Amino acid sequence: MIVNASPKTCHWGFFDAQLPPVTTITSGQEVTIDTVSGGPQVLPGDGYHVPPELLEIHKAGVPWVPGHILTGPVAVEGARPGDVLQVDILDVQLRQDWGYNVIRPLVGTLPEDFPDTQATTIPLDTETKEATMPWGLKLPLAPFFGVMAVAPPVEWGRISTIEPRAHGGNLDNKELVAGTTLYLPVFTEGALFSCGDGHGAQGDGEVCVTAIETALQGRFRLTVRRDLDVSYPEAETSEHVLTMGFHADLDVCVEIALRRMIALVSERTGISREHAYMLCSLAGDLRITQTVNREKGVHMMMPKELIRSVSDVSAYGSN
Repeated sequence: MIVNASPKTCHWGFFDAQLPPVTTITSGQEVTIDTVSGGPQVLPGDGYHVPPELLEIHKAGVPWVPGHILTGPVAVEGARPGDVLQVDILDVQLRQDWGYNVIRPLVGTLPEDFPDTQATTIPLDTETKEATMPWGLKLPLAPFFGVMAVAPPVEWGRISTIEPRAHGGNLDNKELVAGTTLYLPVFTEGALFSCGDGHGAQGDGEVCVTAIETALQGRFRLTVRRDLDVSYPEAETSEHVLTMGFHADLDVCVEIALRRMIALVSERTGISREHAYMLCSLAGDLRITQTVNREKGVHMMMPKELIRSVSDVSAYGSN
């Protein structure tokens, strides 16, 4: 199943549980989703490949409020509120040979420090997987989707794509590359998964508001889970589990991510909350996800090998 980006399959700047799906798949089925990114003001000069559907989306109308161009939503048969959508990110590929970065006044981590808008086209080498920065630096690419989400609760109405929330959204978590798994709580029938905001490379923090913004293609396996207790986005890499926290106050982000990791560790291992809190202090890593989306983000990472169940640890230690 392939979902191409087009004016009919993309929604720009908003999430809405009332938005009808562009296609429906069965639980456990793979879907390939093409995405595009950016408004007319960031288009490159001659010599670069611009996906024609991006120009078609521009012609269909640019929203007056900022936000992301997202492809979807994709409905998953059988998903219902209270379930969890397991999003296995199987592959992420570049769709164009350029990206862009924009610095704007009054936004970003230093909103008062840069009074002038600066938009930069950044060449991307799809073979070497490198970006060429304006001063000549070759920057390795690690593409991922800044936005992955299910539909929000219907009671929320139409909301912006900018802030990350319980349904996912603008997570901007650079750990979510190909090979990782994202877990999202389901709030509406079909889950309604959308993605976009392709990033070629990003540092923790995304401090100037933008990463290397670009067009990506993602291949996902979407699976409905009823055996998980996930009420807030969580993720899993080959080596770590991740919990997340979103709030305008970074201190509160830390508390949310930490409390969720304590609960996760205690549940998986069978140890007490006090022991889980101890392990988080000794082996967990708190990282700033982003500081620019009004609702900031923090994620906590814990090595999987440290959170086997108590019985597994005892058996391991006796060998």
